[in-house]
Amino acid sequence: EEGYKEAKERLDYLRNVANPEVIERIKIAKEQGDLSENAEYHAAREEQGKINGEIEELTYTLKYAVIIKKGSTDKVSIGCKVKILDLDMNEEAEYYIVGTTETDLKVGKISNESALGEALLGAKKGETVTVKAPNGSYEVKILDISQG
Repeated sequence: EEGYKEAKERLDYLRNVANPEVIERIKIAKEQGDLSENAEYHAAREEQGKINGEIEELTYTLKYAVIIKKGSTDKVSIGCKVKILDLDMNEEAEYYIVGTTETDLKVGKISNESALGEALLGAKKGETVTVKAPNGSYEVKILDISQG
């Protein structure tokens, strides 16, 4: 639900603030005359293209989004917070398992389609799973599973 809300807010911002601002910049740039060498006009048109592309992408994402309800914490699923121990490095870490559009490593949100996310999905507290990463395999033990 959080990711859906964030995407909706971003879409509203793009439609109601960013797009009208860039349209106004294009209008002002057009009033300057010759468009062939008008850098402001070309920059604004390029930005408008990016904004429109993001609007289309978010509209599609929101249209087909599936909101996952928080369920039990007996096994790892999307929406869970998972505390793991990397058995090779002997380091603990916590991650939130999220859909690909919500991934944000800075705050510990990993995709369910990442190597670690795929290895953790369906596993239970106390289990050890093998993560098949691009740079080699490693094992992690699930220490705790809680609501995200």
